[in-house]
Amino acid sequence: MKLAYALGATALYILLLLATYFIHVTWFPVNVVFYAAIADAVIAALVTALILLLPGCFTRLGHFEKVLIVVIWLLGGYSFAISVPTVIDRSLSFYILEKLQQRGGGIQKDAFAQVFTQEYVKEHRLVDVRLTEQLESGTIEIRNGCVLLTEKGQTFANASRYFRQHLLPKKRLLMGEYSDDLTNPFRHSEASPDYQCNGQ
Repeated sequence: MKLAYALGATALYILLLLATYFIHVTWFPVNVVFYAAIADAVIAALVTALILLLPGCFTRLGHFEKVLIVVIWLLGGYSFAISVPTVIDRSLSFYILEKLQQRGGGIQKDAFAQVFTQEYVKEHRLVDVRLTEQLESGTIEIRNGCVLLTEKGQTFANASRYFRQHLLPKKRLLMGEYSDDLTNPFRHSEASPDYQCNGQ
C-alpha cells in the first residue's frame, strides 16, 4: 500500500515538473537551459513535498519515507534536466540528425567540416550560448574584449584536463580507427596564435 502512495506522489511530482518546465520556458526568461531545468525540478519537488505535508495527504508514508522520496524526486529532476532539455539544446549528435533531415535526408560526408564550421556555429549561435553559460557559471569574465579564466574556471579546466588525459578512453573508435587523439586534443595546436590576450 505504501508503494502505491509513493508512486502516486511521484506521478504528481512528474506532472508538476513538466508543467513547471513548460511554463518557465514558454513565458519566462532563461539564462542557461540546464540551470533553469534544475530550478524547475527543485520547485516541483518543493510544491509536491508541501502537498505531502497537508493533513490527510499521503498519511501512510512516514516522515523518513517522505524525505527519501523527495531526495529521489530531486535526483530524478536532475536526470531530467541533464538528459532531456540540456542534451537536446547542446547535442551535436541531435544537430546532425536534424541537419540531415533539413537537407532531405542526406549530406556528403566530405561536407561535414563545412556544415559544422559554417552552419552549426551560426545557426545555433554556439559562441554566444557557450560564453553566456560560462559567464553565468562564473568560470570566465570578459574584460577589454578579452575572455579570461577566473580562478573557478582555472580549477574546472585543470580538473577537466586531468580527467581527459588520464580517464578518457585511450583506444576510442573514430571513423573506423582506434585513437587516443581526444585525450589530448591540443597535441597539434598552433603554439602561439595571434588571438591570445597578453598582459590582461
